[in-house]
Amino acid sequence: MSPLLIPIFALMIPIVAILSNPLKRWIDMKERATQQASSEAAEKAAQYAAKTERLEQRVAVLERILTDRSTNLADEIDRLRDSPLN
Repeated sequence: MSPLLIPIFALMIPIVAILSNPLKRWIDMKERATQQASSEAAEKAAQYAAKTERLEQRVAVLERILTDRSTNLADEIDRLRDSPLN
């Protein structure tokens, strides 16, 4: 081994130790950003699922109105028009 390698290795140890802290902080920051993005995506997915459920319920009511001959169509449409959307 060359006598020059020993001081190089001796200097590399503190340099690596000093540079590892900012790298660790950067990795932690990226991990938090990823977790935040995934929680926002999950929240949006839940909102879309709820909206889809409401729309499916409304379509089911409309299908029932159109296929049920015993009810008065105008009364059912007026009832739906007066009910809140959510």
